[in-house]
Amino acid sequence: MAEAVGGGRGKVFRVESGVVRRAKIWRAEVVLRVLEVALCLVSISVMAADKTSGWAGDYFDRYQEYRYCFSVNVISFAYSTLQVFSHIHYMIWKRHVISIPLSYSFDFLLDQVLAYLLMSASSSAAARIDDWTSMFGSDMFTNMLIGSIAASFAAFLAFAISSIISAFKLFSLNP
Repeated sequence: MAEAVGGGRGKVFRVESGVVRRAKIWRAEVVLRVLEVALCLVSISVMAADKTSGWAGDYFDRYQEYRYCFSVNVISFAYSTLQVFSHIHYMIWKRHVISIPLSYSFDFLLDQVLAYLLMSASSSAAARIDDWTSMFGSDMFTNMLIGSIAASFAAFLAFAISSIISAFKLFSLNP
């Protein structure tokens, strides 16, 4: 990738090496993985803590859509945590946990699958919230669920960007 430096006729072109590009991609991937862990953990925590007391005490576990969203976030959290540990392992020992070609395919496949599952689960839960608030109004139970679903949608965005990076790694950096 060439980049123009300076102005006018005396432009100097600087070429970014493949090593620099890989380092930038690797850093972006690590940041996204940590973000995925954090967002999934927030979504799980808020949804699990969402209980109301009183005669109409509600709990997310009563509703299929919320259980689906919770389960997909748990799976996504586990996968992202393993990815973070894999990156830490590489930083310490300079060895990959899984061989490179297989790792790129594995990352691409799971990033795609989990991104679609997060979008599906978040959309399903959001539709249920919309029905609930249109019939009964908003309360603390629905507000906490909205926060959890928002974190789940944000996790989807992080997974979508990670899947773009993993696709780039699979199709262009694969030796």
